[in-house]
Amino acid sequence: MEGTPHPIPRTVEEVFSDFKGRRSVDGSVSFLLADVEKFYQQCDPDKENLCLYGLPNETWEVNLPVEEVPPELPEPALGINFARDGMQEKDWLSLVAVHSDSWLLAVAFYFGARFGFGKNERKRLFQMINELPTIFEAVSGNVKQPKDQTATHNNSGKSKSSGKMQSRQPESQTKVIKVSAPPKEDYESGEEEEEDDEQGATCGACGESYGTDEFWICCDMCEKWFHGKCVKITPAKAEHIKQYKCPSCSGKRARV
Repeated sequence: MEGTPHPIPRTVEEVFSDFKGRRSVDGSVSFLLADVEKFYQQCDPDKENLCLYGLPNETWEVNLPVEEVPPELPEPALGINFARDGMQEKDWLSLVAVHSDSWLLAVAFYFGARFGFGKNERKRLFQMINELPTIFEAVSGNVKQPKDQTATHNNSGKSKSSGKMQSRQPESQTKVIKVSAPPKEDYESGEEEEEDDEQGATCGACGESYGTDEFWICCDMCEKWFHGKCVKITPAKAEHIKQYKCPSCSGKRARV
């Protein structure tokens, strides 16, 4: 929903610059936090379906969806104004933030698909984007302090003390949760290795590869990862498990 034409990004660096422009105001603040009161007032539930657009020039607007079908770019969530008065303001902003994060990624990788980014280019684009805090993290105040990149890359394997770290996410954030029960002092180091653990992981039950849209849990005995659905463990149930044993380990008798 852009009134003024903007240059179409064609390289990884240009797409990343476009991504940063759409998510930021003045180069740093999330567009959703730039003027909360103004944004809240513009999202009047009595109006038609409204969308929140972040523009490449570090501005934003609340407007009706584009009329052309299919649209030139992926469209953001429709009707964000309808839920405004039915939720607490903080919860509503968090919901809009999650949808905005999804939309920004969709736009970035739309450009990648349109201009034929290869595997390495897509990976590099994601890594660049992943270094920035999400809008949801900014809105919820859960932005983590940047960690030493060297330390992160050196921890490529699963250490005994932190490999099974649980990724603690706010309940309202729709993101994969890996669950286990490590000592409390291992929380920080576990966060550094989470990204590495996700790469190349396969389910110990079905053998399929890790997917970011699925819930996983790690066995504390054999240290194998499993889809929650494969071992009949839900995220809610996992929160109450102090030490998880997979079906195979549960059937083994302790050696004397």
